[in-house]
This record gives sequence, C-alpha cells and structure tokens, in this order.
Amino acid sequence: MNDAPANRLEIAAPEPQGEGWSRTKWLVLVALVFAAHIGFIFALGERTTKPARAVKNVPALKFADNSSELLALDDPALFALPNPKDFASAVWLKMPGAKQPSFRWTEAPRWLPLAVENLGTTFVQFMQTNYFAGYQLDFKPPPKLSEPVAPVQSALPQNSTLQIGGELAQRQLLNEINPPSLPYDDVIAPSKVQVLVSAAGDVVSAVLLPSDNSGEAADRYNAADRCALELARTARFAPATNLTIGQMVFNWRTIPMTTTNDNPNAH
Repeated sequence: MNDAPANRLEIAAPEPQGEGWSRTKWLVLVALVFAAHIGFIFALGERTTKPARAVKNVPALKFADNSSELLALDDPALFALPNPKDFASAVWLKMPGAKQPSFRWTEAPRWLPLAVENLGTTFVQFMQTNYFAGYQLDFKPPPKLSEPVAPVQSALPQNSTLQIGGELAQRQLLNEINPPSLPYDDVIAPSKVQVLVSAAGDVVSAVLLPSDNSGEAADRYNAADRCALELARTARFAPATNLTIGQMVFNWRTIPMTTTNDNPNAH
C-alpha cells in the first residue's frame, strides 16, 4: 500500500542551461531593428534644413598692389626721384596746350621773273669746261727735207710769262693775263703769289710769298711784287666742285732803263 503512491509522484526534469536564444528570437530581433530603421527614414526624411546665415563683418585678406601707400614708404628713392603725387606734379605733369599752326595759304602765287640775259649760261659754262679734241686728217703730208734745219733762238725771253702750279694747274684759266716787261737794268727773281680760288672760279684770296730777291736789293723790286699781286687778283678760272689752292709764278722780262731825270726808278 506504501509503494503505490510513490510511483504516482513524478519528478520534474530541469531545463538545460547555456544554449542561448533560439532562432525565433533572433528573427524577431532582426525584424524589429529593420522596422526601426524604416521608421527613422520616414520620420527624419521629411524635415528640411534651415538656410545658413549670411556672413557679415568677417576679416578678409587682400594682396597689396603698387598703388599702396604703405609699400611706397619702403621705396629708397621716394624723395629722390619725381613722384606723380608730390607737390610739383601739378606743374610738370600738365602739358601746356600748343596751338597748331594754320597751313592755309591765302596769298596769290607770285611767279619768278625770267632773266633773259641768263638764258644759255649753263650751256656756255658746260662748253667752256668740256673741250672736244679735234682730229685733222692729213692725207698729203709735206715732204721731208733732206737737210736738217737748226733754228737759232734767243736765249733771253721775249716777254714775261705766267706759270700756274699746285692743284690750280688742273683748272683752266679763262681770261688772258699778259705780264708786262719791267724796266730794270738786271735780271730779277720771279714773283710768287699763293691764291685761293672759289668753286665759281673767282680768286678769293691772294697772298704774296717771299721772293728770292734778298738783301738791300729786295726793296727795289716791290713794284714787280705789287704788279704780280694785282694780276693774280684779276684771274678767272673754270668752275669746279670745291675750293682750289695753288701758286701763280710771274717770270719777269726786264728791259734796260733810260737814265733820265724824269724816271723815278733810275739809279
């Protein structure tokens, strides 16, 4: 009778511990997190952000250029060289107004008169400076003499002569100069005159050079030197391109003087 009730009592078996959540719990948790994310998206997605406030009174950085007055103070030549902002710039930077000249011509034209006396002068000067050599055809030459003829000429000159030397010898003498014979008892040295001739052919300067007559007799021949100087000044030469300098040498022919009281050169 005591064993029967003992068999009827059942002892409850304890649940196992340490196995974690089941699969159902994990699925429920993931579903809840997903639903929470969806809710946050819909809840926060409809909100709009507020516009940013305008920035005012904020310090700004600006690079200085050449017109800055602070940079001009660092120039070592600020007070040495002209400056467009100094006290004198108001004067030297303002150019005075220049009045343009008027080129309108209102006077009637005045024609130059025609000089009839000068017609052909250029052609005459051309012909005087350009000589054409002429050739004479001699078809019948004179027969040659069998005996030579030796002409006897006087050793003394028959008249006074003129010689032109230096660069002046290349220019032609246009006027004829005949030096006269001088009344002297002895032979005298030539008179030398140095002349400067212009491009037109006129004698600009005539200077008497020292003569070979020396000693006390030099004063006796002053008349010959004066005559040579006067003749040299009357000379006219062919035109040239520039000034020419040369010498004119007068070789005098002397004639015996008549010893009379009326002749001042008698000795």
